[in-house]
Amino acid sequence: MVDPDLRAARPAGPVAIVTGAGSGIGQAIARSLLAAGYRVALAGRREDALRQSVPGSHAGSALVVPTDITDSAAVDALFAQVVATWGRVDVLVNNAGMGGGGAVDETDIATWNQVVAVNLTGSFLCAAAAFRQMKAQEPRGGRIINNGSISAHVPRPHSVAYTATKHAISGLTKSISLDGRAWDITCSQFDVGNAGTEMTARMAGGVMQANGELAAEPTFDVEDVGRAVLFMASLPRGATIDTLTISAEKMPWIGRG
Repeated sequence: MVDPDLRAARPAGPVAIVTGAGSGIGQAIARSLLAAGYRVALAGRREDALRQSVPGSHAGSALVVPTDITDSAAVDALFAQVVATWGRVDVLVNNAGMGGGGAVDETDIATWNQVVAVNLTGSFLCAAAAFRQMKAQEPRGGRIINNGSISAHVPRPHSVAYTATKHAISGLTKSISLDGRAWDITCSQFDVGNAGTEMTARMAGGVMQANGELAAEPTFDVEDVGRAVLFMASLPRGATIDTLTISAEKMPWIGRG
């Protein structure tokens, strides 16, 4: 239980949950929301990384909740803790994900299952928990925002598991959006191409293109993703962005292949 005096002492503002908030895109989103006055629960596997994602100036508006999003009980506990602390959930950013795998004949079943569990099942579990809470709270409603990736549109070579799950996120997003209409729940998707994180640092040295050649690819400031998701989250009731694509200006994905 959360001390009622502690709850009262926390600042008022929309309540958001960001998964995969310990680094990269998730960290940028969490910090952007915090700077805009949101109360943000940061979820992820590594508690130390989550704590490092919280600027000291916004510590009073942040809640660090180590969570394995592939575990339904852990997801339920995450939402229960947020609601016990702040009373509601206004925004869920389903950002946690992983790469892995290779060509279809090179991807073993264990890798396939792991990527599906994190990228797709984890997003489903968090979205379902958010949906239940958003239906029940007063005033009802909220926003679910899923990280789809450029790979929700076009694949890179040797990425069958990742690409399949990201295409599935598009279907998940559209289904939730349709189901949410009766409950004032919107569901949107942001698709990122080459944000500058530890994961994309290798691109300066060349990554495989559709023709089999290696080529360097540009990246862009990951903080721009945080600002874009903040814009999506902050739209007034009655307006939504179904999908938003943000990428490095000269990233070779339009016309890829």
